[in-house]
Amino acid sequence: MATDEARTRTIETYNARVSEWSLLQNQSDAYEKHALYIKLLSISITAGAILMGKADMAIACILAILWCQDAIWKTFQSRISDRIIKVEKTLKDISALQEHDRENMPPCQLNTDWVEQRSGFTGLILEYFLHAIRPTIAFPYVVLIGVLLLIKIQ
Repeated sequence: MATDEARTRTIETYNARVSEWSLLQNQSDAYEKHALYIKLLSISITAGAILMGKADMAIACILAILWCQDAIWKTFQSRISDRIIKVEKTLKDISALQEHDRENMPPCQLNTDWVEQRSGFTGLILEYFLHAIRPTIAFPYVVLIGVLLLIKIQ
């Protein structure tokens, strides 16, 4: 009887953690979307300023503020990610207790796996750099910087 109650509590805990993981992961993804909106806003402001002939230090200050706002969103997102890692550890521990799951990969381990694959500060900076030079990421920033530099040179 006690074993059945313990198993039921374990299953309830497991299901609650899977639900929490799903909620937090969706929230983390939403923060990512908001960060993208901030980037798109910075592109729009820069383009509008250039089109109106107002590409000056005021625009650079606005871009700096938006950059800081992006960093704030990413900080919020990292706090959610920290909790996701804890939930993933709990799910992994619960899965390890279940004999039938020992051979299977525990669910909801996306962030934990990412943390385990990180290669320290230098490796992380290199990874950021390699992503930053990808055309899909570098495109708007290289163009914006290039256009602003061309305007300043003229």
